[in-house]
Amino acid sequence: MKTAMARVKVSPKFQIVIPKVIREEMQLQPGQELFLYLHEGTLRLNLPRSIRELRGIAKGIRWEPTDRDRNDRY
Repeated sequence: MKTAMARVKVSPKFQIVIPKVIREEMQLQPGQELFLYLHEGTLRLNLPRSIRELRGIAKGIRWEPTDRDRNDRY
């Protein structure tokens, strides 16, 4: 995927238009859902991923007993 960048303006209703170059690069369709989130001061826009795509994503991560605190339950 190549890097596409464009400048947008926030409307009085806090809406933005996704520029054509970005829509084409992401192959967006009308009515499609997207994830918008803030990460380290940057807005990110991602396509949702299916459960099948996420399978094995944590493979190889070493978990320590202290990674989950059992005292956080109510």
